[in-house]
Amino acid sequence: MSQVFGVVLRILGIGALVAGGLAVALAALIAVILLGPLIFWVAWNVLDFASAVGLPELGFWGIVLATLFLVVGWFGKVVIAAIVFLIDPSWFHGAAEVRWPEPTFRNFVAVALLALLASRPHAQARKRRRERV
Repeated sequence: MSQVFGVVLRILGIGALVAGGLAVALAALIAVILLGPLIFWVAWNVLDFASAVGLPELGFWGIVLATLFLVVGWFGKVVIAAIVFLIDPSWFHGAAEVRWPEPTFRNFVAVALLALLASRPHAQARKRRRERV
């Protein structure tokens, strides 16, 4: 009986390890998916960087698309531009006077947050991989 119990405990231990690893990976994926738009929303709408540069505040889908635009590579940027230009061209009908923002600490923090999103970590990994070859 103790051998069977030991085998069951080993199986459950490995299963718990795998389940825990999957749970951590899923939590990290959800955090990354939610964290990017949250950072963009804070910089654009909360810190009011949009009005600082003369652009309107963005709604949910605008924030998601703008965040993806900052994070993805060239092909992703082309797809997002195609979505905006081809599916909803009326998005560009609003008048905006883009200007350089005032040099305030709030605008600095907003630019730093947007730069954080735009500095993709996988770009550094590609650079290191090229150096090794």
